[in-house]
Amino acid sequence: MPITSFEGKTAFITGGASGIGLGIAKVMVARGAKVVLADLRQDHIEDALAEFAGGGQSNAVSALQLDVTNRSRYREAAEQMQDEFGGIDILVNNAGVGLEGPVLEATYADYDFGFGVNVGGVINGFVEFVPQIIAHGRGGHIVSTASLAAEVVMPEQLAIYAASKAAVCHYCEAVKGVLGTKGIGVSILLPGPVKSRIHEAQQNRPEQFRDGSGYSASEARLSRRIVGDDWMDPVEVGNLVADGILSNATYLVTHGMFKNAMRARAEAVLAATPDRTEAMPDFNRFREE
Repeated sequence: MPITSFEGKTAFITGGASGIGLGIAKVMVARGAKVVLADLRQDHIEDALAEFAGGGQSNAVSALQLDVTNRSRYREAAEQMQDEFGGIDILVNNAGVGLEGPVLEATYADYDFGFGVNVGGVINGFVEFVPQIIAHGRGGHIVSTASLAAEVVMPEQLAIYAASKAAVCHYCEAVKGVLGTKGIGVSILLPGPVKSRIHEAQQNRPEQFRDGSGYSASEARLSRRIVGDDWMDPVEVGNLVADGILSNATYLVTHGMFKNAMRARAEAVLAATPDRTEAMPDFNRFREE
């Protein structure tokens, strides 16, 4: 069944202790949900929990340290959610890394880092939590954070980032239908500039992705990026996400800045597409009955 209220619901938010994830958490707690902040950074977790202290909110929030690329640890986290809450109702696949650097300097470590977090973290969330949500029978919702960078042609230094976020979009679009038959809604968050700590890629790179990286210098420069005062507040994003969950909206878009570039890309693909119309393949014939 779809989510119609946050009262009594439990949300698991990866990358939940800062930026967009924390903004979503604040809104969901304000609307009556219990929230679990899953985050790689213990310092971010401590800062986030301090923000919820007092005001009767601390009992609605808990946290755990999680590297979303670590499948065994992710499975343990899912089992913990089952034991403590009888399973979660809302999964927010928000953990991501803003990887930037010259593509000709990228190594396997950089590709594995970017795709491992941005795509692998989302997939691990689906694999571990979808069976849990189906089993408890209360219905649920999954939000995955992509990026507006996934919908336009980006500069080459953002190739890994944009490609990984595009994969998130296409995956979520493809599974929305079948999960809907199980009472699980699916939304894709497509943010533009939001006040966050995503530029801390260097500090957020797990040890297994450090050796041989070609992006050390790029990440050092990125870590000094100044977050703009005019960038969107994460709580505003949180309200967009919460409303999108209730309406089961597919696309949750924060900014209109890339609209013309999005249109140009779509029109370029259409212009290259032949006008002839062939019969659509019957994709269902590949399914086993």
